[in-house]
Amino acid sequence: MVDHRRRFLDLALRANALRFGEFTLKSGRVSPYFFNAGCFDSGARLAGLAACYADAIEQAALDFDMLFGPAYKGIPLATALGCELARRGRDLPLAFNRKEAKTHGEGGTLIGAPLAGRRVLIVDDVITAGTAIREALSTIRDAGGTPAGIVIALDRQEAVDPAASRRSATQTVAIEQGLPVVAIATLDDLLAYTGDDAALAGHHAQLLAYGEAFGGGHAD
Repeated sequence: MVDHRRRFLDLALRANALRFGEFTLKSGRVSPYFFNAGCFDSGARLAGLAACYADAIEQAALDFDMLFGPAYKGIPLATALGCELARRGRDLPLAFNRKEAKTHGEGGTLIGAPLAGRRVLIVDDVITAGTAIREALSTIRDAGGTPAGIVIALDRQEAVDPAASRRSATQTVAIEQGLPVVAIATLDDLLAYTGDDAALAGHHAQLLAYGEAFGGGHAD
């Protein structure tokens, strides 16, 4: 496994951002694991996560010159990544959106650097149905920016409707929008990780069964 993927999963476990058990998701599915990026709730944890994002981006060789964090979780993630990239010698502009338009002061739904004329990388935690990502893409285009790609922490590799298509939600967004989508780690990585760790081996079979039942990752 690529080092940044293992570091990310180690960090997620230590932060309790990755948990094993029985979790009912918004979709109604009962999952044997749960990921919550909100548990990266300290400066050190966010810094470690940002380094994993930066390594994944570097490996993917994405071409961008601005960061965008969709409200709400994308805001601290994009900010932390911006700080990490600056530490590595690349200082980029950053923007994010509000869920509701501000009607006083500067007003509007956007905060930060102007998007116009920029190649914008969206930074978020996961893609489930893809609704939030599509809204972010629309916001960027409406402001004159050009979406350059999407980077997420964990790709669950789940199909939105396995009966209709085994294509994952992440693949669907990538194909529909014509954009690269990069994940620090995937369900496949999590399967390898639990298979290699004796303390986590008991979760491996449940993860494998869940992936077989709901997993995407294959085009129609």
